[in-house]
Formats: sequence, C-alpha cells, structure tokens
Amino acid sequence: MNKGPRPHPAASPPTSPASGEVKSWGFSTRALHVGQGPDPATGAVVQPIHMATTFAQQGVGKHKGFEYSRTGNPTRNALEECLAALEDARHCLAFASGLGAETTLLLMLSPGDHVVYMEDVYGGTFRLFDKVLKRYGLTFSAVDASDLDAVEKSVTPQTKMVWLESPTNPLLRVVDIDAVSEVAHSHGALVCVDNTFATPYLQQPLHLGADLVVHSSTKYIGGHSDVVGGSIMTNSDELEKQLRFHQNAVGAVPSPFDCWLLLRGVKTLALRVERQSENAMELASALQRNKAVKRVFYPGLDSHPNRAVAARQMRMFGGMVSFEVADEPAAFRTLERLKIFALAESLGAVESLAEHPARMTHASIPAAERERAGVGNGLIRLSVGVEDVADLIADLEYALT
Repeated sequence: MNKGPRPHPAASPPTSPASGEVKSWGFSTRALHVGQGPDPATGAVVQPIHMATTFAQQGVGKHKGFEYSRTGNPTRNALEECLAALEDARHCLAFASGLGAETTLLLMLSPGDHVVYMEDVYGGTFRLFDKVLKRYGLTFSAVDASDLDAVEKSVTPQTKMVWLESPTNPLLRVVDIDAVSEVAHSHGALVCVDNTFATPYLQQPLHLGADLVVHSSTKYIGGHSDVVGGSIMTNSDELEKQLRFHQNAVGAVPSPFDCWLLLRGVKTLALRVERQSENAMELASALQRNKAVKRVFYPGLDSHPNRAVAARQMRMFGGMVSFEVADEPAAFRTLERLKIFALAESLGAVESLAEHPARMTHASIPAAERERAGVGNGLIRLSVGVEDVADLIADLEYALT
C-alpha cells in the first residue's frame, strides 16, 4: 500500500471529554456529546457549522490546526470524532458518500492486488469493483463468505483484502466476522466490513477481528433521507495515516453542512434503530405467515441459517427485511399497491421504503451474477421505518392480496 505524509491536524473541539471518560459512557451518551460542544466561544449546545474554505495563519506553517477545508474542517473533525466513538474505533474519516469512502480505501491497493468479497454485496460496490477498479489492475473474486472453506480457497498470494457485508444487501446473509478474520489474517490480508445495515449500535466489527469498517452514512447514521455521506473507521494508526493522505489527495470529502446534518441525525440513532428492529421482527414474522410469500430473509427468524451467529454478533437483528414472491410481475404488483411504504432506493431512514433489487439497487450486477447469488426477480427489499408496525403489516397484507 502507498504511504504518504499525514496532512490532517489532530485538532479536536476544546470541550471534548477525555478519552477515558468517554469509554465509560453508554452509546447514546456518546452519540449526543462526543465532539459536540457546548461551543466554547458562545456556549451554543449545537455544534456550529464552520463553512470557511481556508483559515488564517499566524505565520507560515503556524495555524490553529486548520489550513484548508479539503484537508481538515472543524465540523468534519467533530463528526469524525463522534463516529469513531460510536464504532469504538481509534480513528474515523468522513467522506462525501459511501462509495467515496470505498473508492478512497481501495485506491490504497496496487495493480495486481486481489480482493475477495462477499458475493451478495450492494450493487454499487460490485459496480465499483467490476466496472472501475478492474481497469486499474485490481482483481476480485466473489465468494459466499458464510462458507469458511470457500473463503480459504479463494485467497491467493496476491490477496490483500477480504471485503464483507453482514448482514448482506439484499439477502440478509450473516457472516461470522471473527472466523473469516482469522482466515484472512493467517494469509496476511486485511478485513473490511461494510457495517451499513447493522450500524455501530447493533454491531462493532472492529471488536470481531476486522481491520476496517465502512459505512454509507446516508443510511441509518443520517437517518432522515436528507444527506449523503460515508465513513471509514479503523484502530490502526498506520492505516489511518495512509487513509488520511488519500482522503486529502483524492478529495471525496463531505461539506461542513453535510457533516452537521449527520451529527444531528446520529443523536437519535439508538432510538431509531431499536424501533426499526422491533418493527422489522414483527413484520418478518407476519410475512412468514402470508401465503403469497415464498420466503422471508431476516436474521432474527428461526428459519435463518445463521441466526445464532447474528445473535452473537449483533445487539438486535436490524431494520432490513427481504422477501420473495412468485415472480417479477407479482413483485411489481405488490410494490405498486403499497400505500405507506414508498417505492424508492436507499434505506435506513425513519420512513419505510420498498424496492425491487434486480431492477433498482442491484441492476448494475449482471443477471447471471444476481441469480448465482440468489437475487431473483421476485425479490422485494424493505427498509422498515419507525411507523406503527400494525399499519406497516396491514399495508403489506393489502399489497400482497
């Protein structure tokens, strides 16, 4: 991996608590208070938005921790400090989108390097791997990472990274992160986990052996369908140094206003995810009883093959549910009849969404690849919101009639 100087200052808001004090705080307390004031200049309890693109220096190379907002910004620093605390990581780097974070991370690899990835990944991740990064000499192998033997057989001397999602998008497969990390590390490969579906509240992959965690902060972290963002977390000082160089060099950084919106959204992350997980569990159980539904995918159901792993790794089972109906026309009819669930891409916000992966979020994956991974034309993916669950169940039952 390429190395470079660390251009980003380690400045933090003056009112930030000591790290030892933060360690003793619960999740929601950290979400509300780490990196977030009160503002020492005014006493404002809400983190200010520092929109400045450049910062005055007292002399050449003498400044107050900030030079230029692509390199570092006080509002972005506050967000990075808060998200690191939620993932219980030493470091966090914020980006303009989840794919901006993924691209920056993978640009640390070199031509000829190999990545093993979970076959059931987000369509945008597959597109980045297959349509962009392959052109620059990286190679990729898809594998069912819930099968440790398959992971072992996919690793080569050129393998530098194993890329996981758990639960996966859209089939909600669960991977034993600790076991896969052992396999990867025995071959000298890093492990990166896309933790978007689980959120830091439900699962912390760095405690399970992973080296890196990525998020589309657009989803549960923001939580209100009004901001796009991404993040990378790690405990490695060396990886953070390399990532910080690439963050500055590549420039896929969020605006101060986007950082402020994410800080606002993350305050209620635990409340939202608990309600969404409770709703999803009830909704998945109701779908299992519906005769129009062929199969339900949800880690909390006894029918899920890796429920025990999910229960060990996660606090709750999350707010995402997928289910299969007879065929594509039946899926389209169901989606068109929904009243509360909005037919829309994305996920993780307070309102419930429904979509057709094969034609929407995963359309960039070739049909043969989708079918091999199990993403069929009758599959519907739900992002369960915080509405009254009885209304959500009634909406689905009407649509499936």
